[in-house]
This record gives sequence, structure tokens and C-alpha cells, in this order.
Amino acid sequence: MGTIFSSFTTSLDGFIADENGQVGFLFDWYNNGEVEVPLRGYGLTFHMSQASADYWQQNDTEGAFIAGRGIFDDAKGWGGRPPGDSPTIVVTHRPPPEDWPPIPDAPFTFVDNLDDALRAARDIAGEGDINVAGADIVRQCLDLGVLDEIRIDLAPVLLHSGTRYLDDITRRGIELTQLQVVEGKNIIHIRYGVSYN
Repeated sequence: MGTIFSSFTTSLDGFIADENGQVGFLFDWYNNGEVEVPLRGYGLTFHMSQASADYWQQNDTEGAFIAGRGIFDDAKGWGGRPPGDSPTIVVTHRPPPEDWPPIPDAPFTFVDNLDDALRAARDIAGEGDINVAGADIVRQCLDLGVLDEIRIDLAPVLLHSGTRYLDDITRRGIELTQLQVVEGKNIIHIRYGVSYN
């Protein structure tokens, strides 16, 4: 079985979005370099520094994607093509939008709890990794003791308020082991292994 990980670009004061759900300058590092990095499934190309491009390509191992309904709605369902073009499980207590799917082959499944999402993602991903997104989904994974890795792209930005990446975690005895640190252009990429006592 692959790694279950979360990955967010985070402000220096710990936020992944402001109080309006906007990310401001957090993602400037996607286009502050000379190295072309195609985004699978989107037809988009980022332009990163060499260090960020190498880090991105090394960690582009997603076999399935689990998203909370909040991030799904904020991204407007990514137009039917989720990040990385991976099969996506959306955890929600509400039905899909009425006009869903926007394209016939949109690779989305909607479930009403995290346990079902994890089972579906494991079936889909096989030996591939599972990316979990949404601050509440990450918190639930940590509280359940199933998150294997936390990835942070630390941006030199202060948002002052908004949505925190790691907030309201109730489980104690979580230990983090630094796995990797990469300095890009105006961004620091950090990977932590997660263990539970």
C-alpha cells in the first residue's frame, strides 16, 4: 500500500487560505522560475525554479485524491479535472451539484464519510499514494492515525487569518520526522513522516 499524505502551500503564519477562501500570493512559486512543469490532465504548465521542479516531479506519485467538500466547492470541482488528473473521492454530506458532472468522464466519487473515502481510494490507488486535501480531512486523518506524511510548501507570506493547515487536532502522541527540505525560489519544501504513539 502506498503513502497517505497531505500537501499544502502554507503561509509563514500557518494558513492555507484567507478568511474568504482565497490563496493570495501563496502559489506564486508555481510560476517564478524557468523550468517547465506540466500539470497532468490540465493542459497547464507551471514555470518553477529547478529545485522546486525537481521536488515536484519526485513527489508526483498520487494514485488517488481525497478532498473535502469545502475545497471541492472553492475549486468549483476543478472543472471536472482534479489536480493531477487522479480519480477523486469527495467527502460530503450533500449531494453533488445539480449540474454535475461538467464533463462525461469526470473521475469523481461522492461519499459521506472518511472511512468510505479511504477504502475507495485504496481500491483505486493500489500501490500508489493517496493525497488528502482540505484542512478538516487532514485533521480527521491525523486523529484516526492514518496520515503517513505531511508536506508543506512554506511561502514567505503572512495572511493573518483564515484557514489553518493543521488546526484542532485532538489526538496526542503524534511525532514528526523530517524527511526532506528543499529550498526553491521564495519557497521552502518540507516533508515530514508521521508516527503515532
